[in-house]
Amino acid sequence: MPFVFNSPHSGRVYPSGFLAASKLSAIDIRRSEDVFVDELFAGVVELGAPLLAAQFPRAWLDVNREPYELDPKLFAETLPAHANSRSMRVAGGLGTVPRLVAENVEIYRKRPSLADAMGRIENVYRPYHATLRGLMARTSVTFGHAILVDCHSMPSNGARNEGQNRPDIIIGDRYGTSCNGDISRGLMRHFSELGYSVTRNKPYAGGFITEHYGRPLKGLHAVQIEINRGLYVNEKTLEPTVGFAALAEDIKTVIAHVISLPDSGFYGESIAAE
Repeated sequence: MPFVFNSPHSGRVYPSGFLAASKLSAIDIRRSEDVFVDELFAGVVELGAPLLAAQFPRAWLDVNREPYELDPKLFAETLPAHANSRSMRVAGGLGTVPRLVAENVEIYRKRPSLADAMGRIENVYRPYHATLRGLMARTSVTFGHAILVDCHSMPSNGARNEGQNRPDIIIGDRYGTSCNGDISRGLMRHFSELGYSVTRNKPYAGGFITEHYGRPLKGLHAVQIEINRGLYVNEKTLEPTVGFAALAEDIKTVIAHVISLPDSGFYGESIAAE
């Protein structure tokens, strides 16, 4: 199928040096994980799609950022001129090498060196994106177009300025710029038909990956799916709940419907013109 699935924040292999430098408990350091999202979406492989899943944790390296969104508060050294140190994500402590976990809690007791951060980017970030680009390119060559589904989860309770209870599912397409609208609407419709509350783009419209890989005019589409963690995991212990299996099956059902959408509008301008 012309789909590629990606789970960039579900990694849970924590380097020992990173744990030693952190002041957080074993549970608290995992608060940024999209916990078990790779397992929730594992059924797409049976449907015929590749699923790329990070093994490294988001708190150590966030590949849903520009390569050099670096936080000047995190490093003693002066950042290189090409670093983007003024983005909103950096301001929130959530750059490529995060300073905070999701609850705005400082990660490090001992700050990493700039050389350490650059090593993470060169040795892990770049190969990860090279793999993702390769999957998209291969899919596009095979089918004439490619659809990236970026898979995430979110806390059940939102920030104060957005209300307390978030919907079950949020579909993000960068306000219609990262994919053909039929894809977003199809995901929303089929999740809704299964009884889930679904919204689009608020408060999550898609991050760097959705924005960077979504080029609809070139036949490259990217859409983000955010799953409410309250549906499938105990948010205090991060253990799966009884709802996990049913949700995983529903995700597979939704994807099975969406892959059957008519794809006449998914091709790039050059192919469509031919």
